Amino acid sequence: MDTPRTYSPAPVAQDRRRWLAASALLAGLPGWATRATAQPAPSPLVRPIPSSGEALPVVGLGSWITFNVGNDPVARDACAEVVRAFLAEGGRLIDSSPMYGSSQPTIGHALAKLGQPAALFSAEKVWVGDVGRGAAQMEASRAFWGVPRFDLMQVHNLLAWQEHLPRLLAMKAAGRLRYVGISTSEGRRHGELERILRTQPIDFVQLTYNLLDREAEQRLLPLALERRIAVIVNRPFRQGGLLGQLRRHPLPGWAREIDCDGWAQVALKFVVSHPAVTCAIPATSQVAHARQNMGAARGRMPDAALRARMAREVAAL
Repeated sequence: MDTPRTYSPAPVAQDRRRWLAASALLAGLPGWATRATAQPAPSPLVRPIPSSGEALPVVGLGSWITFNVGNDPVARDACAEVVRAFLAEGGRLIDSSPMYGSSQPTIGHALAKLGQPAALFSAEKVWVGDVGRGAAQMEASRAFWGVPRFDLMQVHNLLAWQEHLPRLLAMKAAGRLRYVGISTSEGRRHGELERILRTQPIDFVQLTYNLLDREAEQRLLPLALERRIAVIVNRPFRQGGLLGQLRRHPLPGWAREIDCDGWAQVALKFVVSHPAVTCAIPATSQVAHARQNMGAARGRMPDAALRARMAREVAAL
């Protein structure tokens, strides 16, 4: 396996359309031919977790809605193939929550089918107002995933965070977790989140940030950078709504300057090129989209001037 590279704007020449077309052709070949012909993907760009230095690829995998498939065996297997493709492309961080319906057992099914891949970085959440039930909820989540422990446990949407955080920090000290974090979404409760970032010894914060929802740029992202707190970005596509709007417009010429083959990669590269962002977690139920999303972790990244232009032009569309 290639040695992971830290985030850099250096170019990596790729033609994603040609690659996807080749993948579709290979899908029709016998298994032995696919194994003989397929080449491993280049390693994705990574960012260090500030509190430890551990490297994470800048694109992860979310599970909100897309993995909430109930007990449907066909849909569960399809989600397992998404996880397989994500990991094969060099991805690591998979994020879920008890709030996400059947997403947790769906992830567990995928991990079991794939032999409990060692590369996995498991990111979960505790989401219960009755703090006395928090320990049981986290244990149920662990059992659904089938992992010995979670890498990251986050307090979901700040629910009862004053009570949950001390428990999570104690679990980390005891070796039952590796990292502790807190999350919010859709721009909610940023004032309270800012106070937590300033006062609590957390490793991660998860928040919403994308080409249109940029409030986090004002205080939260600079503060996370200052406080050495890793940032996971949720809703980079506005739950698909952003891409639905952008796909009505032709891809700008500058997209080629940062090796993007579509609007999804443009949207992701805008997010992960911010110096405070550690990882973005787009959700998908399609293998081709998982591969394309991971393509945003490769190639050239926009500099500050291009990022400003991207935000202006997308806002005007």
